[in-house]
Amino acid sequence: MGLTSALFGGKLRIALVALVLVAAGVGGAYATGVIGAPSVDRVDNRFAGVNQTATVIETDLYVSNPNPLSANLSGLEVDYGVEMNGIRMATGEKEGVSIGRGTSAVPLRTTLENERIPEWWVSHIQNGEHTDLVVDANVSSETLGQTFQAPEITRSIDTDLLSAFNSTETREIDADSPVVSDPVLYVNETSAEWGESTGERTALELTFVVHNPKPYPIAVSELGYDISMNDVDVGEGTTNSEYVISPKSTETIEATTYIQNDKLDEWWVSHLERDQTTDLRIDFYANLDAGGTTLRVPLDPLTYEKTFETDIFGNKAASAGNETATETTTTATETTTETATTSTATTTETSTDTATATATTTTTTETTTTTSDDETTTSDGGTTTTDDGLL
Repeated sequence: MGLTSALFGGKLRIALVALVLVAAGVGGAYATGVIGAPSVDRVDNRFAGVNQTATVIETDLYVSNPNPLSANLSGLEVDYGVEMNGIRMATGEKEGVSIGRGTSAVPLRTTLENERIPEWWVSHIQNGEHTDLVVDANVSSETLGQTFQAPEITRSIDTDLLSAFNSTETREIDADSPVVSDPVLYVNETSAEWGESTGERTALELTFVVHNPKPYPIAVSELGYDISMNDVDVGEGTTNSEYVISPKSTETIEATTYIQNDKLDEWWVSHLERDQTTDLRIDFYANLDAGGTTLRVPLDPLTYEKTFETDIFGNKAASAGNETATETTTTATETTTETATTSTATTTETSTDTATATATTTTTTETTTTTSDDETTTSDGGTTTTDDGLL
């Protein structure tokens, strides 16, 4: 019994020592360079759907593990965020990710609440129709006790909605009325610029240089407008100033029109459903007092139409090209909890309850691992989603 006890006691001691060395050796191996640090090589984002209240953003984080096949890294936590002009639009996190050797594609999904769009729109207009997009991500390893920052992704988003309104083309205004001959007025010049933008509305300052060819004065008692974006009514109203144009003379008419910002989340849905494309349209009419008669005159020659597009994540061309990925993929094991958070508080994109969009794929020759996930459940609060896998 003494020999047996000594033998088994020795084996037990050896096993315990080995376990201690394994437990303590990973951090030391990392410190000495035996185990390499993982890194985030690439972050791909795309819009994966939109409905009346939320926009789905899918993200693929490509995490590189330089260690041998046997050195499987587990307990990874991945978090990321999307900002537009410094406004946090969406934040996501996934825990319990395990990756093997090579490059693993870790899929993430979060939601952007469409009510964030008006705030972003105001910042875009105030910034000269310019947006700075920033996507940041990092990976934390419990095994290594380290956090590894991904390369920050930045993009510039620029639009030009008003410059085409600036024109020196002379346009005839017809009343189409038997009491006055046409044309009743000439508009010789038009110009536009953005005015004050607040949380409630965005001002457009319009100028019209108008000539009266008649031998009697013509008063413009009211100028009305309707603004739509992808057939979504975003502004309408009338000006309060009255202008009297003397006979055979020219007058400059200034008018302030407004986009109602609370309509912009509905517009955003249409913008994304149309592959980030918007048709802006502004229609005008005027009430004219001419020769003792008041006429409501549609100002059709002044109708302004402008189509603009955005490419927020820089992958529209790849989506349109239907590129096929040639990656070699395996399955990574994970026990994950993913949370996606959006702030409750705003632009540039068809409205279905089940949102769909074209996913973008990227061609590469790396060996990748793709995680698999289960179906999502969402908390009643609407700002945080927790599941066993993806949102």
